[in-house]
Amino acid sequence: MAVRAAVLPAIGSPLEITGIDLPDPGPGQVRVRLAAAGVCHSDLSLSDGTMRVPVPAVLGHEGAGTVVAVGEGVTHVAPGDGVVLNWAPSCGTCHACSLGEVWLCANALNGAADVYARTTEGADLHPGLNVAAFAEETVVSAACVLPVPQGVPLTDAALLGCAVLTGYGAVHHSAQVRPGETVAVFGAGGVGLAALQAARIAGASKIVAVDVSAEKEELARAAGATDYVIASENTAREIRALTGKQGVDVAVECAGRAVSIRAAWDSTRRGGRTTVVGIGGKDQQVTFNALEIFHWGRTLSGCVYGNSNPAEDLPVLAEHVRAGRLDLSALVTERIALDGIPAAFDNMLAGKGGRALVVF
Repeated sequence: MAVRAAVLPAIGSPLEITGIDLPDPGPGQVRVRLAAAGVCHSDLSLSDGTMRVPVPAVLGHEGAGTVVAVGEGVTHVAPGDGVVLNWAPSCGTCHACSLGEVWLCANALNGAADVYARTTEGADLHPGLNVAAFAEETVVSAACVLPVPQGVPLTDAALLGCAVLTGYGAVHHSAQVRPGETVAVFGAGGVGLAALQAARIAGASKIVAVDVSAEKEELARAAGATDYVIASENTAREIRALTGKQGVDVAVECAGRAVSIRAAWDSTRRGGRTTVVGIGGKDQQVTFNALEIFHWGRTLSGCVYGNSNPAEDLPVLAEHVRAGRLDLSALVTERIALDGIPAAFDNMLAGKGGRALVVF
C-alpha cells in the first residue's frame, strides 16, 4: 500500500516528500496510522551525518497514532488502539538492561538497519531510529509501540515519545533536582521547554532559561522559567549574579554545543551538577584543566533519552498532564502538514521555534 512520507535520500541531502510502498505487518510487527509526529533536532542530526543512519531512510522518531493492523504474535495492542512510538525499545537481555539502565540498551537501534519499506521505484528504505514517523503510516516492531495513556489527546501524545521523556528525565532521573534547588536550562527548544516544566514540577526555587534567541523568552517563561538570559560569553557570570554569586545547583544543557556545555559547567555552584542532553558532533571539543575539576567538585554527566524507562515513565507523565502540571501544547510552536517538514528543518538550523508538530 502506498503512503506519503518524508524520505532522506542521502546524508546531507534535502528531504523529499514522496510516495513509498509500505508492506503489511509481519510476525511481531504493528502497522500504525500516524496522528502526529514531532520534528526533533535529532532528525536534523541524522540528516547531516552527526548521527549515523542507513540511507535512504524515512526519518521521524517522535510520534503517536492508531493501530491499523497487527502481525502474528502481537497481543498487547489491537487495531483501533492509540499508541505512542518508542524509538529505543530495550531488549531486556544485554548488559545495560540487566543493570536496569534500559536507556543504554545495546540493541535498541538494531531495527534502524532493517529494510521496512520501498520507494515507488523499488529501492530499499530504512526506518530512521526504528519508527519512521515522518509518514502517513508506518510499520514497526511491536516493541516500538506503547498504549497511549488515558486522558492524553493523541496528537499531544506524540511529544511524549522523545521531547518530554528526555526533558523530564534529564531533570528527574539524571540531575535528580530536589525541591528548593536552583536550575539553569540551556536551550529553549522542545526538550529544553520540557526540562523547564520538569524543573517547575520538581519544585525548583529559581529556573533560569538560556537561549541565543530573545524571541523564545515568552515560551520559556510560560514553561516555568523565572529568569531568562540571552546566551553570550557572559552567560555564566549573569547566572551567578542571579544566584547570590554562587551559581545554580543544576544545569541542564540541551543544545549539544561545546560553548554551551562549558557555560553550563561554569554556571553551577561549587559541587553543582551538569547534565548534558544535547547531541553534538565530534568536532565539538570541551576542555577542562585538572585543577578546576578538583577545586570546583562539580559533576558532569551525559544523559540518553532522559535516562528514562518509557513503559514506567509514560503513566507518570500522563498523570502530570491530567493534573495540569505538564502542558504538552506549550512545547509546540507550530502545527504543520507533512509537506512542511523541510521548512521546519530550516527553522531549526536558524535556531527558531520550539517544536514543530506534523499533524496528519
